[in-house]
Amino acid sequence: NIILPPTTGLETAQYDLVFHLFAVQNSAKYSPALFEPADDTRHDWQILHELRARLEGWHGQPSGRTGRDKFDFMKRLRPEQVLDLGFRFGPYGSRGPLRQGAGLTLRRLAAAPHGIDLGPLRPCLRSRLNGRQIQLAPDPFLADLTRLEAALVDSAAASYPLRLIGRRHLRSNNSWMHNSERLMRGKPACVLLIHPEDDADQYDISDGQAVEVSSRAGSVTLPAELTAEILPGVVSIPHGWGHGRSGVQLGVAASRPGISANDLTDDQFLDELTGNAALNGVPVAIRPVL
Repeated sequence: NIILPPTTGLETAQYDLVFHLFAVQNSAKYSPALFEPADDTRHDWQILHELRARLEGWHGQPSGRTGRDKFDFMKRLRPEQVLDLGFRFGPYGSRGPLRQGAGLTLRRLAAAPHGIDLGPLRPCLRSRLNGRQIQLAPDPFLADLTRLEAALVDSAAASYPLRLIGRRHLRSNNSWMHNSERLMRGKPACVLLIHPEDDADQYDISDGQAVEVSSRAGSVTLPAELTAEILPGVVSIPHGWGHGRSGVQLGVAASRPGISANDLTDDQFLDELTGNAALNGVPVAIRPVL
């Protein structure tokens, strides 16, 4: 194995893209890195660039003038420059149709540590469709329906009749927040949600009782929480737990380790249409631990 040590989040400049998809107001915010990277680390873009160079034989002497030109250009172009070009040519940039004042640039955004409010959201889907309709049932989806219907009556359903889904908590969004004493106060958060009437009665499980959850890949044991907020036939385990493993050096988190739902996810349970790993809807079985 080869270890390629990347920079940490605090050593990397941040401009969010994903969460702008959930925004209720047009805004932009750029955060420069807080610390200089360690000497033996590289940013992700540097690692990927170097891997590409070596895999394509461009390291040292690129093959051909075109390859060398591409290599040299990409090596000089930094993420901040790409971001600045996006601002300048975007709708609020100096060359955009919605520019405000001199237009949005990386320099202007960096000078506003709390971000810039660009006003209310504006519809844009219609212009991007260019008069076409949204294709809700593309041919690959339709062709996959036969396989999908067969999967719903899989013979394994008798052994693993329930479906496992994940969830997040407000105070434990990801695993690193589990090492905060203040955020971990209160009742245990790593519990199995199960419907009280159908599933809990069927399996003779009471609230707070230890339950073994098993899949084709493995099994875990955790307390049950009965709630009508989850559908019958579905159980839920929050992600990001499992701090009791050897080598974990998070003192607060290790005192409330919980279990890892990854011990139940199945490497043979895939979304075959896209080739992605299926981390939700994993077939499982449950039984009370007496």
